[in-house]
Amino acid sequence: MMTSRDTIFRIGRRAILSVLVALPVLLALPAMAQTGAADPLPSWNDTATKKAIVTFVERVTKAGSPDLVPPAERIATFDNDGTLWAEQPIYFQLAFALDRIKALAPMHPEWKDKEPFASLLKGDLKGALAGGEAAIFEIVTVTHSGMTTVEFEQIVQEWISTARHPVTKRLYTEMVYQPMLELLAYLRANGFKTFIVSGGGIDFMRVFAERVYGVPPEQVVGSSGKLNFELRDGKPVLMKMPELSFIDDKTGKPVGIQMHIGRRPIAAFGNSDGDLQMLEWARGGGGVRFALLVHHTDAEREWAYDRTSSVGRLDKALDTANAMGWTVVDMKNDWKQIFPFGSK
Repeated sequence: MMTSRDTIFRIGRRAILSVLVALPVLLALPAMAQTGAADPLPSWNDTATKKAIVTFVERVTKAGSPDLVPPAERIATFDNDGTLWAEQPIYFQLAFALDRIKALAPMHPEWKDKEPFASLLKGDLKGALAGGEAAIFEIVTVTHSGMTTVEFEQIVQEWISTARHPVTKRLYTEMVYQPMLELLAYLRANGFKTFIVSGGGIDFMRVFAERVYGVPPEQVVGSSGKLNFELRDGKPVLMKMPELSFIDDKTGKPVGIQMHIGRRPIAAFGNSDGDLQMLEWARGGGGVRFALLVHHTDAEREWAYDRTSSVGRLDKALDTANAMGWTVVDMKNDWKQIFPFGSK
């Protein structure tokens, strides 16, 4: 014979099980509200560009859609410089390297008569970079090697926390694009895994990518130097060597994607000719694909540049985008707001 206590116990257990079954749905409600009721891209004007993004996401994520893509295959790759944060007047990692040259100069008196360091110490960046790739390699070598990976991370962390942009006087991590931050969040809310695939240094970007973009270190792909395992006082360390291992730019980007991710992205976002092959790689797969270029057209709120720029040149990729029907962001007309703090 069942007692009232047994009845209460069974009812209570049934209630608990009901809550547990419903818990995943309950936890998803905030995200559903964000992607449904609220505008997930409030810094984007209601133009064809925004509509193209939303249409693509709905096609590949909506239950019952003939174009539905399994969550595991919802891979989106983003360039960093000029796509997620600004890149003018010089690449931010180059600004870091120049500051490191100044900091290291007292230990290298020979630099006063040796290029490209002599020009850099005089404030002549153009003269220092006149040596082309060889000069850049020397600058990167002395500022990004000869230390452990932990030591390098600490140096970058200190710099990124204090260094400021020469024009806006803002921290470099404040020079991120608000519309792209929203896009990253929107994609992740819809089951996408977001990766950074950039020509910048992988160890440099991994220091701040998770805090700034919500992209963890293991989802950052970039250029890298060789590492060497050593024991220091009986403790294992990884030393950064003065040799390039991989350049994640142009044709290197699809290679880097394959090496680090192992899945072809169904969406790719860039801003320059250096991103062309990544977008071609993403669009080259089967099913619904999406490619987007950020075109810097707003001289007042940011910078306007494309075909002749020495930083972030957008020439061949722009022609390809127009010919292939890729989505091109007109920064001036498509974005309500550029940076979290407003504009330049």
